[in-house]
Amino acid sequence: MSGLPHPLLEGVITLAHAAGAAILPFWRADTEVITKADDSPVTAADLAAHHVLLEGLTALDPSIPVLSEEDANIPQGVRAGWTRWWLVDPLDGTKEFISGSEEFTVNIALIEQGRVVFGVVSMPTSGRCYYGGAGLGAWRADAGDVVPISVRNTPPEGEALTVVASRRHSSPEQERLLAGLSEHLGELQLTSVGSSLKFCLLAEGAADCYPRLAPTSQWDTAAAQGVLEGAGGVVLQLDGEPFSYPARESLLNDSFLALPAKAPWREKLLNLAKA
Repeated sequence: MSGLPHPLLEGVITLAHAAGAAILPFWRADTEVITKADDSPVTAADLAAHHVLLEGLTALDPSIPVLSEEDANIPQGVRAGWTRWWLVDPLDGTKEFISGSEEFTVNIALIEQGRVVFGVVSMPTSGRCYYGGAGLGAWRADAGDVVPISVRNTPPEGEALTVVASRRHSSPEQERLLAGLSEHLGELQLTSVGSSLKFCLLAEGAADCYPRLAPTSQWDTAAAQGVLEGAGGVVLQLDGEPFSYPARESLLNDSFLALPAKAPWREKLLNLAKA
């Protein structure tokens, strides 16, 4: 891992794998599911990974506070004073985890002044890890085999535009956007995948667009946004402005569009999203 483009990145990758190792004993083991106040599920696996990350990130740099899905009740007045912080989802895709799917991840992002510096997305079941950040590059690591990854600006010759989406979440607005995109750009290839892996498919050039016009939380997206930006992609608000992570009262995200920065159909997508 020598030569990594940020001094904290190697330690974070190690912690992401450690959190994954804490999760795996609970996977496909009939783990008890508790429903939180917002009706989202949590398991002992989420909490085990959270404790690994909280302890590890604090040891890595005690000056950087941690905002985790499993410890998110930090007052906005406190968070407003942070200039940089860790934004963490110890187990992204808890519903996939509960169902026995492999499509869950450990997400860790370093945020500075509301923008993602870098993100790490690790898959506990396979050991695969994606990492990167704007201006840093992006990589996929499999059992020590590390390769740089980048977006594709257009699909291969003769192939349809591939749009990734959540298995579980959509909205009427998103369905209208997809219909408009199909009308203007031809038949779409829809790929459904769980957790932050949707961004990672774009980052490695296996898909073209991820529109999300349905709720997410800040910890769901930040780490994978870092990977995508490092690979030449962007995440935009529907007005075309860069997607960021301000220390506001609500930790819910607005709608967004993830795509290659130089996609020739970028303006068409933005116009459809605004319609």
